[in-house]
Amino acid sequence: MKRGFLNKLVEWRNSSRRKPLLITGVRQCGKTHTLKVFGSTYFDNVCYVNLESSSNYAAIFDYDFDTKRIVREIELMEQCTITPGKTLLILDEIQEVPRAITALKYFCEDMRELHVACAGSLLGVALRNENIAFPVGKVNRMQMFPMSFKEFIVANGQEKYIELLNNWSRDRELPEIYSRPLEQMLKEYYVVGGMPEVVQEYVNTHDFKIVQDIQDEILADYADDFSKHAPTAEVEKIRLVWDSIPRQLAKENNKFMFSHVKEGKRAHELEGALQWLKNAGLAHLLELVQHVEVPLSANADATYFKVYTSDCGLLCRRLRLGYKDFLEESSMLETFKGAVTENFVMNELVCYGKQPYFWRSGNTAELDFLFEEEGEIVPVEVKSATNTQAKSYKLFCKKYKPRRGYKLSLKNLAINDCEGTQTVSLPLYLAWKI
Repeated sequence: MKRGFLNKLVEWRNSSRRKPLLITGVRQCGKTHTLKVFGSTYFDNVCYVNLESSSNYAAIFDYDFDTKRIVREIELMEQCTITPGKTLLILDEIQEVPRAITALKYFCEDMRELHVACAGSLLGVALRNENIAFPVGKVNRMQMFPMSFKEFIVANGQEKYIELLNNWSRDRELPEIYSRPLEQMLKEYYVVGGMPEVVQEYVNTHDFKIVQDIQDEILADYADDFSKHAPTAEVEKIRLVWDSIPRQLAKENNKFMFSHVKEGKRAHELEGALQWLKNAGLAHLLELVQHVEVPLSANADATYFKVYTSDCGLLCRRLRLGYKDFLEESSMLETFKGAVTENFVMNELVCYGKQPYFWRSGNTAELDFLFEEEGEIVPVEVKSATNTQAKSYKLFCKKYKPRRGYKLSLKNLAINDCEGTQTVSLPLYLAWKI
């Protein structure tokens, strides 16, 4: 399956400021597979080392940080040849050998011509460990996410829609011959999500029962991670917060409330658990901005936020929503459709490099998303159906006069003016066009 992340890896390979690479991302989102494809495509050979597979690897890094010696011993253990400029050295599960992370400083300083790429299933958590001597300024970092809807379209052999829409005018409606299949695939994506193994099985079989079985396995693996990799005192709190996210998303006011996780629990008791889930890539936090001014990050309220999950398919599985619910617009879907739609848009924005926030004015007006791009604020309103009436969006545009904005719904493409803001009505299945 084609991954857009591969293009970022190629840019890294060719960059004049290339350093050893650290890739974080939620477990099973495709980091290792994509690195191997990258290596086999753009290098003469790949040396893949799983640092979790043998305690002997720790011994290599425990001795000293002589990069020539480290490379020589890896060559002997892996029976491979490592040639700077021609070999991609992959250090997988690098969080299992903390001194290997520290060693990246010396690869940067003493053997920069060697392409070193590192990943790990919970690397994002490990990097928060104060006991690791992190090589500040000596590594490049990237975060990988589950497959986007655009990648899902391509995986299903429908790349023709991407090619067609690349140059499609934003004020020209899509005919039903294009809009109906795309809307259909979006419903499928809501349920399947973007975990590569799940997507591959769906492409092969179109069997939603098998899809659900694999999703259950992934969710069970996540639960095991809590026990194996989180501090013992935090494990139960992490489970409580993790279980609370879908329920809180479904509320009309879906601000995340620590008091709703478990009666009697306070924020200071659960903040560490939520941060662990965020570092693991399992949760995305959307912070409130009331004073809308660039930079948004300086005006965000870190105490008032919503929490979304990293994959809408896994969210639907946890809510016990199936494809039939979306097809028949079941009563259960009515409760959760807005939450699933918002979660989808959140993931799309994050996947394409946006840092979204949300805006509130008093108790009546709330804008779903806004982000900053080239010094401008861009508002985004999200509707799960065809209704695009949005008083909050209109109020925001009237107050802040942004140059452009978006209304995402199931309504067709159009461009309108809203209080002086050029507003693109964008179908949800074209969220990647933002």
